[in-house]
Amino acid sequence: MYGYVRPPLGTLPEEETERFRRIYCGLCHTLGRRYGTAARFILNYDFTFLAILLSDPTEESFCKSRCLVSPFRRRSFQASSGALELAADESVILAYWQLRDGAADYDWFHGLKYRGISEILEPAYRRAASFRPGFDERTRCQLELLGQLEAERCPSIDRAADAFAALLGAAAQEVGDPVRRRVLEQLLYHLGRWVYLVDAADDLKKDAVSGNYNPVALRFGLASGVWTAEARREFAATLDHSIHMMTTAFELWDFGVWTPVLESTLYTGLFQVGKAVLDGTFQAVRRGRIRKNHKNEEETT
Repeated sequence: MYGYVRPPLGTLPEEETERFRRIYCGLCHTLGRRYGTAARFILNYDFTFLAILLSDPTEESFCKSRCLVSPFRRRSFQASSGALELAADESVILAYWQLRDGAADYDWFHGLKYRGISEILEPAYRRAASFRPGFDERTRCQLELLGQLEAERCPSIDRAADAFAALLGAAAQEVGDPVRRRVLEQLLYHLGRWVYLVDAADDLKKDAVSGNYNPVALRFGLASGVWTAEARREFAATLDHSIHMMTTAFELWDFGVWTPVLESTLYTGLFQVGKAVLDGTFQAVRRGRIRKNHKNEEETT
């Protein structure tokens, strides 16, 4: 996905930050083991959040190993599990179809990088699709629906966001417990809606220049990609409503050791990211945090 779903690592206790890093690295190792080195480059915070949601309430055992990012020091990572394998499979499927969708949004030249990366990822995608055919089909169908709305230049942010939200909600289909599955479907549905809308807001100025479809711009009449005060207030309320629906679902289940990370993400992290996107500062914040966190991880390994 896009890297918007992140905990406020700077405010988490060290124990929780380390737990998050272990599952982040664990998902990376699982991607590499199942799909090869190239697949590890799709890793981001969004996919890690998905892995946490799918994980058991008690943390799995963890291992230590060197890797491409840390070739000289061994780093702790969560051992592969059914939840990490499911998250890895679904991450590959999501990444592949989003690359194909990106290629379709541009002419031959500007879509070249998306096609190139999707071709590199295609063997991994075919393998993941063979493991999770239902999720693959749902992803393809929902992105086709989203493509139709884009072709129509549909001004409804609800219809466009619902197409992506339903796609992400399907990531919980293989969860065995029916109550837990329902909770995760609702949480992931509203997370998908939030991610789609935040991404559209993040791309406002870029889409204003390129002329690409942007339902937020169409809904609020932002042809220049610049917010009016009224539009910003109304859009922020829409984002807040999605977060409220996520937290309502979150409170219905015991996520065990993952509760602090999930809670901080839902109650603090998403609001911080949404504000940064609306302020136009998200990209700079994202790059700075990644560099800072990577440095801290190296120091604590």
